[in-house]
Amino acid sequence: MTSRLPRHALALCAGSLLLLSSPPLAAHAEPVSPPAADVWQAPTSARLSSDGSLSDVAGVSASSIWAVGQQSVWDIWQSRGAIAHWDGTAWTEVGIRNDPTGAGILRSVAAASPTELWAVGEGHDSLPYLARGDGTAFDRVAVDKLVVGDWLGGVSAVPGRAVAVGRRDKQPLIATGADGGKWKVTQLKEKGTLYGVALSGKADGWAVGDTGSKPLIARLSDGRWKTLHAPDIPGGYLRDIHLDGPKRALAVGGVYDGSGSRITPLILSWNGRRWSRVTPPGGDVRLYGVTGDRKGHFWISGVDLEQPGEAFLLRYDGQTLRPLRGAPSVGPRTIRLQSVAYLPGTGTVVTVGHVVDADGRYTDVIERLGTPGRNEP
Repeated sequence: MTSRLPRHALALCAGSLLLLSSPPLAAHAEPVSPPAADVWQAPTSARLSSDGSLSDVAGVSASSIWAVGQQSVWDIWQSRGAIAHWDGTAWTEVGIRNDPTGAGILRSVAAASPTELWAVGEGHDSLPYLARGDGTAFDRVAVDKLVVGDWLGGVSAVPGRAVAVGRRDKQPLIATGADGGKWKVTQLKEKGTLYGVALSGKADGWAVGDTGSKPLIARLSDGRWKTLHAPDIPGGYLRDIHLDGPKRALAVGGVYDGSGSRITPLILSWNGRRWSRVTPPGGDVRLYGVTGDRKGHFWISGVDLEQPGEAFLLRYDGQTLRPLRGAPSVGPRTIRLQSVAYLPGTGTVVTVGHVVDADGRYTDVIERLGTPGRNEP
């Protein structure tokens, strides 16, 4: 297992959290005449049980959003995965029909269509966990080619095809499910772990991660996966990727310094020919997730540990990175936004994660940027 935290892993190191009192989540102030996607709405919660956190989110539409995560993060015996759905009016927890024990943790969710959904994580039986949703509930999917010790961290889907990525025996692992329930498992030759994956079609896509010492990038082309040359960045890692077209993609992560004690943000941009490094923002920033509107605009989720009480995103238009911050905290706390999704046709993004209070308690949080007056997830 790589020494770095997975893209959606909970940051449970007390030294990295600024643990604070737990005031109610405050609504965010609206700037004067902002662009539609720069207006922070009042934060909300899926109301998971004690110590809950959301690790990933997928948006089908303004009235259908799916999020996954974990409840009871501090209790290894009570910890269980969670699936929540926004129907345009309220968040509701959704069960897994054929597995009453459920997952131990769910790390990633993807929507190929309103009725074709996928979630991956880790089962209580130590096997990788895959679940397929039909828009009303989920069912666990057994893949006999996955074994105890395999680890899954990310999933992406298009109609009729799902791809989950992770690690097996210190090597990148890719599990591909096709129509009819047939699964193929591919193990790349290089060392490393894949955390994020994005598909542009059944036979094309990208996956990102790290080798343990530098970034790792793999590409699916004509139905075959192979690793590509990544910028040589010692200590670098990637946790998520978003495709905005054949010539636009953005991958995000970080870079450990030589001592391993400090992390600087890492953003890589694809222009159709090569990956290049985007100058990151200053400050003690961690980046976790990325999304886009397929028009050249990207949003990146994370946390600014110098201003941990404010919700934090970066907006990138292909040239400029701009921080988007929520209102100052009414009391000390840490908001960590672990994933972000663009809602097609709305000019709105939804981002999920958790808030940590002074007693180390987690509360799942859902933040939204968009036009005021709409139904707010």
